[in-house]
Amino acid sequence: MRSNYIFTSESVSEGHPDKVADQISDAIVDLFLSKDPEARIACETLTTTQLVVLAGEIRGKGIMDEAGNWAPGVKEEVEQAARATVKRIGYEQDGFHWETLRFENNLHPQSAHIAQGVDESGNKDEGAGDQGIMFGFACDETPDLMPATLYYSHKILEKMAADRHSGAAPFLEPDAKSQVTLKFEDGKPVAATTIVVSTQHARGYDEGDKEAELHACVKKAIADVIPAALLSDETVYHINPTGSFEIGGPDGDAGLTGRKIIVDTYGGAAPHGGGAFSGKDPTKVDRSAAYVARYLAKNVVAAGLAKRCTIQLSYAIGVAEPLSVYVDTHGTGTVDEAKLEAVLPQLVRLTPKGIRTHLGLNKPIYSRTAAYGHFGRKAEGDLFSWERTDLVEKLKAAL
Repeated sequence: MRSNYIFTSESVSEGHPDKVADQISDAIVDLFLSKDPEARIACETLTTTQLVVLAGEIRGKGIMDEAGNWAPGVKEEVEQAARATVKRIGYEQDGFHWETLRFENNLHPQSAHIAQGVDESGNKDEGAGDQGIMFGFACDETPDLMPATLYYSHKILEKMAADRHSGAAPFLEPDAKSQVTLKFEDGKPVAATTIVVSTQHARGYDEGDKEAELHACVKKAIADVIPAALLSDETVYHINPTGSFEIGGPDGDAGLTGRKIIVDTYGGAAPHGGGAFSGKDPTKVDRSAAYVARYLAKNVVAAGLAKRCTIQLSYAIGVAEPLSVYVDTHGTGTVDEAKLEAVLPQLVRLTPKGIRTHLGLNKPIYSRTAAYGHFGRKAEGDLFSWERTDLVEKLKAAL
């Protein structure tokens, strides 16, 4: 493991076209789980100029029957949830407006062949919703045990969105991207070398005094988020480096669910299994197993057993138990990784049902996850339960 290096991560705002798609997909997940906690959902969203398209497979009581007939009023609720999401983000532009965009709903019943492998029946435990590998990661670079480059990239855009929604910066529009490059010494961030922010803006804010006002707003957001000790006269800022960014969001570029998986997770600081999260109910291990892997890795670091921890889980469709559990503490651990691999499955049953039960995932809690990262968030009641560190004492006792 290198101790001295320069590393970069990026984030995108809630108004980025791919994030608009993610948030719509998760709004549908929440809608259906509120009607049936055992609902099965795989909802993909496409966004482009004045258009939102849904596609995917669903199943659930009070939602849709096996013949594809919608329960009374539910189809209308789906469209309302999509439009409400676009409105909350703030799109009221000619090229993408929550009220006037065209909407297509192509959701249909889940395949019976998938259902027979996943559903619990008789002596058969609930199986994984698909095969695949999932990773969890934690490190001691920030209080929330996240990679610092991604953590600050998220926070810059969150601050700018808050300023936009509050009216403090009405010239900011919803679409934005950030990128933070940090210099590390002895494995700790010591300086921000380069910060990039590109933000959609109102007409005229690409020249003269208005451009200066936008730049000052962005720099203030950066200064509010990144510790002063990391910023200096040597920090290089690239703010709207192309000059103008008036046309953005789905009008500027098509968006799809699941295209920002590195932004959603660890900013490139850890491996990724390739599966997206948004639009999927928690029987899909792409989502639930990635959440529990983060939960376990975070508790390992919070317990002081390592400064960095990567956990991999793997599954086969229709099979309940994971095929493998792998732990890597990157040379920073105080206990043997093999011991952790043996102990962690004893603290949390790593079957799809065991994960959902332990973390309380069969609830409408997903819309909040779909922008600014699924990890490094504050656990609040039912929200972000995988960010709790309630295994620390049990973990120490077991070792």
